[in-house]
Amino acid sequence: MSVEDDGRGGANPAGSGLFGPARRGAALDGHLEVRGPPGGPTLVIAELPCA
Repeated sequence: MSVEDDGRGGANPAGSGLFGPARRGAALDGHLEVRGPPGGPTLVIAELPCA
């Protein structure tokens, strides 16, 4: 799953707002990636294994 916004970017992947979703994804053997270059957009990619 991926979500992209039209904001100015600069999201901190290590920030507290993304720590919870990353931890929950890891608990399911998944992965969360955040790309937020200055100037945007911010892209959040979540990959979870299929059962």
